[in-house]
Amino acid sequence: MLPVVVVHGGAGQIPKQRTEQSTLGVCTAVRAAYTILRGGGSSMDAVVEAVTQMEDNPSFNAGRGSVLNAKGEVEMDAIVMEGKTLGSGAVSAVRNIANPVQLARLVMDKTSHACLTAEGASQFARAMGVPEVPEESLITEYSRMRWTKNLAPEANPVECQMGKMGTVGAVAIDSEGNIACATSTGGMLNKMEGRVGDTPCIGSGGYADNNVGAVSTTGHGEAIMKVTLARLILFHMEQGHSVEAASDLGLAYMKSRVAALGGVVTVDPRGHWAARFSSRQMSWAAAQKDTLHYGLYTGEHFTQSIEHPH
Repeated sequence: MLPVVVVHGGAGQIPKQRTEQSTLGVCTAVRAAYTILRGGGSSMDAVVEAVTQMEDNPSFNAGRGSVLNAKGEVEMDAIVMEGKTLGSGAVSAVRNIANPVQLARLVMDKTSHACLTAEGASQFARAMGVPEVPEESLITEYSRMRWTKNLAPEANPVECQMGKMGTVGAVAIDSEGNIACATSTGGMLNKMEGRVGDTPCIGSGGYADNNVGAVSTTGHGEAIMKVTLARLILFHMEQGHSVEAASDLGLAYMKSRVAALGGVVTVDPRGHWAARFSSRQMSWAAAQKDTLHYGLYTGEHFTQSIEHPH
């Protein structure tokens, strides 16, 4: 069953003209991550690579393509966690960084802290030699258009959130049985400056434990934090539920308790995996036993050989 990697490109309602890019993006990310796993690489290397690919892809709300805050600026959050020692690293409200997920990994590997924020995270990035990029390079025309549209007095904020491409994330198990997760986001459209969502919070945006499994989440951040969605799903797995059942239970609880929708990718130590969501869509892809799996709508599940050209 091992190795395995599963990625998501965010839960929500994806505009029709962007669904193909989103599906292609998750498939490309999963292939890159699976290549690492097949070559004997670690699950942490794999999830960071998958998320880096999606941060670099303007189709997603992470890295390049991040949504803009109320001031029209980019502030990004990311987390990584590995299941062997429960080591974790996160960054929040970072600017001028192309790949926040890589900075989150440096926080885990090079500091005794779990999360660095804003200017402190920027100082750490400079100390680590992470190149700064101009903010303009992270802003797409699509993000700017949606920001402007949302500023209009008659704008419906709920509707405005619907078109957004989501948070990205990945979970993986390597051939040694080590588990990891990574999640990255540009956050919520037109959010207040300094807002931090679920993504960089352990147990909300993601969680990984070799004894139980790993989860990466996407959806309404404030709601995910209220139910600590990633840890909640792993709790259900500890109670003996399958990856699918545990994922569905967590999402159902979030919907009934705080009236919010979301999505997750989940793995267990034996290599069982799931991509589940309560929203209208979630682009996802997985690779296992040289087979690529992917889908976008509920119940959709396509497969092809991992060697198959795009």
